[in-house]
Amino acid sequence: MTQTILVVDDDVSLRRVMEFNLQEAGYKVIVAGDGKEGLALFKRHRPEMVITDVQMPEMSGYEVLDNVLADEPQTLVIIVTAFSTVEQAVEAMKVGAYDYLAKPFGRDQLNLTVAKAFEYSQLRKENRQLKDELSIPEATDRIIGDAPAMKRLLQRVEKVAASEASVLISGESGTGKEVIAKALHRGSSRSREPFIAVNCAAIPKDLIESELFGHIKGSFTGAVNDRKGKFSLADGGTLFLDEIGELPVDLQPKLLRALQEQQIEPVGGVPEQVDVRVIAATNRNLEEAMVAGSFREDLYYRLAVVPLEIPPLRERREDIPRLLEFCLKRQQQSAGVSFSERVISYLQSYHWPGNVRELENVVEQMLILRTSDFLDLVDLPERIGRPATRTSGVLNLPDEGYSLEVLEQEAVIEALKRCNGNKSKAAAFLKIPRHTLLYRLEKYNIQTT
Repeated sequence: MTQTILVVDDDVSLRRVMEFNLQEAGYKVIVAGDGKEGLALFKRHRPEMVITDVQMPEMSGYEVLDNVLADEPQTLVIIVTAFSTVEQAVEAMKVGAYDYLAKPFGRDQLNLTVAKAFEYSQLRKENRQLKDELSIPEATDRIIGDAPAMKRLLQRVEKVAASEASVLISGESGTGKEVIAKALHRGSSRSREPFIAVNCAAIPKDLIESELFGHIKGSFTGAVNDRKGKFSLADGGTLFLDEIGELPVDLQPKLLRALQEQQIEPVGGVPEQVDVRVIAATNRNLEEAMVAGSFREDLYYRLAVVPLEIPPLRERREDIPRLLEFCLKRQQQSAGVSFSERVISYLQSYHWPGNVRELENVVEQMLILRTSDFLDLVDLPERIGRPATRTSGVLNLPDEGYSLEVLEQEAVIEALKRCNGNKSKAAAFLKIPRHTLLYRLEKYNIQTT
């Protein structure tokens, strides 16, 4: 989109020259011969920039500046002044003008000043957007945990977040270690600064030093430019080192120094200071790795000033119903979709080797391939197992176990199908009183026609 500039100057010749040069540079230009006309055009067109002369009849450029910024504080204002009044132009910058141009000035100086002003405005906008994003907890990073083990963990997270201590988060893959790390960042005094995440297992061993600490141009083959590392990018904020157990042994002393001294050394460069809080995570047993010699003991204790362990999903099954609803709401086109009680019971009985990440995947697949808006056992992915099957009247249960409640629901539904929905006949088929069947129908929210 073409940027618009309002030029306010009572000097017709200079005004026309600026208009021509700015249009040649690709800007849309609006011109005014005095301050009052300029303000009227500003209110009508809302330009991104105003270039105004200082000395004008009736209304000075300083008054134009005050009125423009009072109406739209983000507007870029450049003051045009004679050399004798440069000091006044500097004072104008203190109250909001971006820059000034001292007469006489050439086309190149005009274009360079305008271009730098727009570049500054874009950087300011991006920085503001980033800070806004960092200050608002993302809906996808909500922590759901009513199980006692999760409540204890979240209480500890709340206490630790406000400190500057290094934290080591352990837990199986898919339990949500990065979610906890982000919660620690949001609860700290660094929350408006960057949160930088690095997966140590995903970076080739010969590149991880450069990735973490940066490098200088020419320091190795392929280093065609200087590059900042993740520590520098996280300066003032939080660096999350996921899969820390995969960090090569020969690089661990350099990380230890960075933690102890808050000092890094880019590849081929000189040491530089940083201010970074480090949160690490692992799904490996680092104590066993220390015994095996693949992880330094001193680094472990520097990282694990406060250790946090996330319980696997199979140890917090009471959280599964809320997690299912949360995962469902995160998906597009999920309005009006719900889970049956028996599919919830079945999913609570499943062992979840992939933890919350696997649960998210299952919900997404069920939603995409659903046969109706009422998600039931038939919508379950085959890879997580199907409910128990029966062959020649013999019940075959899956090896990982099976929920008795789900089994009961299945029996009630099968009986109703065989009896074409007749409740009395179904009760007789199951050899239970009719009122017991009605109770089961209500308990499991089984719909009949």
